[in-house]
Amino acid sequence: MADDASETAYLEELVDEDSLRAYFESELGTADRFEVTYHQAGHSNETLFVDWGDREFVLRRPPAGATADSAHDVLREYRVMNALQGTDVPLPETVLECDDHDVIGSDFYVMERLQGDVIREAEPPRFERPEYRRRIGTELIDVGAKIHTLEPEMMGLGNLGHPAGYTERQVDRWTKQIEWAREVTSDRREVPTLFDVADWLAANAPEPPANTLVHGDFKLDNMIFAPETPPEIVGVFDWEMCTRGNPFMDLGWLLAYWPDEKDPDRTTALTPSLLAHPEYPTRRQLVDRYEDLTGWSFENPRFYRAFGVFKIASASEMFFRRYLEGNSNDPTYPKMEERVPEYAAWAKRIIDGNEPL
Repeated sequence: MADDASETAYLEELVDEDSLRAYFESELGTADRFEVTYHQAGHSNETLFVDWGDREFVLRRPPAGATADSAHDVLREYRVMNALQGTDVPLPETVLECDDHDVIGSDFYVMERLQGDVIREAEPPRFERPEYRRRIGTELIDVGAKIHTLEPEMMGLGNLGHPAGYTERQVDRWTKQIEWAREVTSDRREVPTLFDVADWLAANAPEPPANTLVHGDFKLDNMIFAPETPPEIVGVFDWEMCTRGNPFMDLGWLLAYWPDEKDPDRTTALTPSLLAHPEYPTRRQLVDRYEDLTGWSFENPRFYRAFGVFKIASASEMFFRRYLEGNSNDPTYPKMEERVPEYAAWAKRIIDGNEPL
């Protein structure tokens, strides 16, 4: 946030506190403490912390202003998380879901707040040891493998999504998101390489190893680690794009956010530079562990990695449109004017074989 005043104004756009208090009282009973604070984290759905008596909650809702298609489906996120309660996948406890827009003006849900650390730009000092850095990577892969080897039907998710043709639809969906954003962003600049990448992806979509549960946004900063050592993931967040489909799409997305020492310098990328430290696993080591855990061979890595970067570019172009329309005050969004062309060039280098796994 630019300052306290702008944060307060944006919070008022996101939630009517009197209405939310009344809703909580009707669902959870009265409490002697009620406080709502805005938590600026991530760049998609909005996160609010709600203290209710001696309980600490997280409220998730779409951002203010226009959104594109189903990119901010928080009720889908809730229903998946609720179905996965009690599985080996680490999750916060779900509490409430609400589709009554009279409460705060949008769909929202509430979950228990977990304590720990989300790793974005730096790891906690307690993790600054070679064995702990390696474990951060293996924890991430282990959780991904758990998600991908679940039986959706056993948890009431057998009707989630449409797995047949999922890979092709993902390429089409994120291409259309770029086209949606371009309606506004093209007045500032064009990014023709994005459409070259989109054409290649559409022509080279591989068959999946299986149709499984797919998180849809599986990467390091959507995990929370326990406040102790050794590193242990205690919660996976941001399930709004979860469906059934090709699990390698999750793996390619994760790898797009996982740099190697051998990579060219990308000071403007969204990938956390800390992961290039030699004590973290390499992309190849992550893939090897994933293959061992799932029994699948990660074929066609150029496609999945290029798609991961393409998806970053597409989401970033939507962020840029929202900035241009005045629908967000996220300080990252205006930077997408330069970053999206860089992401497009990055995806093209992967396709051309110039950035190997």
